[in-house]
Parts: sequence; C-alpha cells; structure tokens
Amino acid sequence: MKLNLKRPIVFFDLETTGIDITNDRIVEISLLKIHPNGKDETKTMRVNPEMPIPKQATEIHGITDEDVKDAPTFNLIGKNIAHFLEGCDLAGYNSNKFDIPLLAEEFIRVGVEFDLKKLRFIDVQVIFHKMEQRTLGAAYKFYCEKDLENAHSAEADTLATYEILQAQIDRYKDLENDIESLSKFSSHNNNADFAGRIVYNDKGEEVFNFGKYKGQTVESVLEKDSGYFGWMLSSDFPLYTKKVLTAIKLRKFNS
Repeated sequence: MKLNLKRPIVFFDLETTGIDITNDRIVEISLLKIHPNGKDETKTMRVNPEMPIPKQATEIHGITDEDVKDAPTFNLIGKNIAHFLEGCDLAGYNSNKFDIPLLAEEFIRVGVEFDLKKLRFIDVQVIFHKMEQRTLGAAYKFYCEKDLENAHSAEADTLATYEILQAQIDRYKDLENDIESLSKFSSHNNNADFAGRIVYNDKGEEVFNFGKYKGQTVESVLEKDSGYFGWMLSSDFPLYTKKVLTAIKLRKFNS
C-alpha cells in the first residue's frame, strides 16, 4: 500500500564502528526520501569515522578502514544531510534506540544545529516486534516474501525497511496509514532525550530515568543536588542528553 504522506518521509540506515551511541561513529549512511507524490530520492555515502573500524564491526557490514580512508568526514557532509532531512519525517529499523540517537550525536559533535526532535519518527522494528517478534531478514521474508540480499549494507537495509512498512500497512487493517499514528504506535516511551536517560512523566515533566534519582524530576534534583549537573556534563553521557539537561537548567534559571 502506498504511504499516505502529507510531507516527505526519509527512511535511513547507518553502518557504524560499533553500538555505543556516545563514542562510535558512522561509516556509511543511506537515505531514501519518499515524497507525497511518490517521487523518491536516494543518497548513500561512505563516511570516514576518523577512528579505526573494529574487526567485529567490519565482520558485520564489510566496511574496512581502507574503504573509508578517502571518504568525507561527517563534518563535511553533516550540513547536507541536515538539509536533506529538513521538513521531513524519519523512519528506520531499530532507529529509535540506535540510529537516531547516534545521528543526533554526530550533528552536535560537528556543530550542525539540527534538532531531530522536531521530526516524527517511525521505527519499523517496533511495529514488527509488537506484531510478530522477528529480525529484519525474517521481517523482509515474512512481509515481502523475499530474501534480504546484502544484509547489513546500509542501502539494502534502508530499501527493505521501506518495503516492510508498506507491507505492514497492507497486512494490519487496524494500522492506520498516517505518519502521526505510525509514529505514536512505533514509540515505546516518551523520551526527552534520544538515549532515554531523561523521560517525561504523566504530567509532562522531565524526570531522570536512571541512577539514584530515577523517577525524580530533573528540576528538583538540580535544585537539591547542584553537583549532579556538573557530574553529568563531565561524564560519558550522550551529547544530546547533556544538551537537554542544560536547556532544563537554563529554563529553571530564567524562570
């Protein structure tokens, strides 16, 4: 079934140096933009991560240090990627937990002012797991009756994810063909940041979702434990989490 779009949606996938959203880097990115009129655009780029690619990562996606030594760094392509995503929604496979948080880190790291929180997200894996409980290859076989060739190639995974979402809408009659509805359905939680360290409670207040202050509002913690802010900024938390934390602190200070 053709997606019911009011604005473009970009399906994307990242291949990376690892699975640590704070410290790992992108080595390949593929973007598939679908316009409301059905027109599509594809961009696939290798990226020099400016760090060695671990053997374990290469064994998964097949990309070596040699493959990316002459590729542009994210610093050179970040603005172009942000421009490509402007005014779009965003979809991927396991993207809410991994690809989107890591992409947000890369934007912040190179100084590109692009807040991904302004976009709506659809995670096809969440829909799949809620409905069937399988992997990407199995999802492609189940929904599209095809074998996934070149799995862990960013472009192959991106195209498969797009086809799966269309097939999911066809299969599940109670799955509304609407980006807002799909975004809500494929979200597990209500994160204030991307990593889920800070979430919204049922009152719409930001609360910590980890550690000794889990469940307590960020504002109340910063008021009673002034050193906690400095500890988080100096610790190995994602840059976007620190950005959200700083915004909350400034908001409280200015109120």
